[in-house]
Amino acid sequence: MNTTIMHILTRTPLHVGAGASVGTIDMPVQRERHSMTPIIPGSSIKGVMRDLFRDNKEQQKKLFGPEDPNEAHMGELVFSEAKTLFFPVRSAKSSFAWITSKMALCGYARERHKNLDLPDINDEGCISADGVVINDDSVVLEEYRFKKTGVIKEDVMALIKDIFQNDPVWKTLPSRMVILSDGNFSYFCANACEVQERIKIDDETGTVTRGGLFNQENVPANTFMYGIIGARTDISAIDALKNKINGNVVQFGGDETIGLGFCSVEII
Repeated sequence: MNTTIMHILTRTPLHVGAGASVGTIDMPVQRERHSMTPIIPGSSIKGVMRDLFRDNKEQQKKLFGPEDPNEAHMGELVFSEAKTLFFPVRSAKSSFAWITSKMALCGYARERHKNLDLPDINDEGCISADGVVINDDSVVLEEYRFKKTGVIKEDVMALIKDIFQNDPVWKTLPSRMVILSDGNFSYFCANACEVQERIKIDDETGTVTRGGLFNQENVPANTFMYGIIGARTDISAIDALKNKINGNVVQFGGDETIGLGFCSVEII
């Protein structure tokens, strides 16, 4: 199978619901079970990609399989879930930082068929770009202070230098990147998502439904995710998808009508 990587940069908050409440959050986002980092399931990605080809039914059928269950067969393209690689959190300097971890970076490097030599990072320390450092050695993220123990190596920057080159926000990554311990990265991804209070309106009265207040969790804007795309037999299928989406904005997840889920998407 021929494979490549799809990169996703959220432009607005994103909600791909888990379908079950957790604690005080009525509508949480889907997460990787062991790391608690947000994900977009492969089925959600495939559904969005399939809809982009609705104007060409024959190509849609070839790439994603037929809609008619009586002639069911696999489409040419297969999709993995999209995992979080860089997650934005509030920073005392430069407004926000993009955090990641050794585990997350090594997982991405593995899919790029590259090796990274990163040191272990303790829970009190971090490896940081200078743009978010205070007083030479302090990085303050949310309400937590970390001590800078190293600098971002060139091999880390080389991994993502060819991605979203025309995005003016993403270009600031070299001055905002912070590599935390795996545990701290998981903590922020689990606890620093946006929580939006929403209401349900009664169609008949035009007022709030009794008990209609609920909390919805959203992955924040400027979250960077990636997933694997495979072509079972014909590599031109990946090229067809690349030509369709590169340079365009795609919506993932729910609540499209209120502006959630707008993302830049790029296939390398």
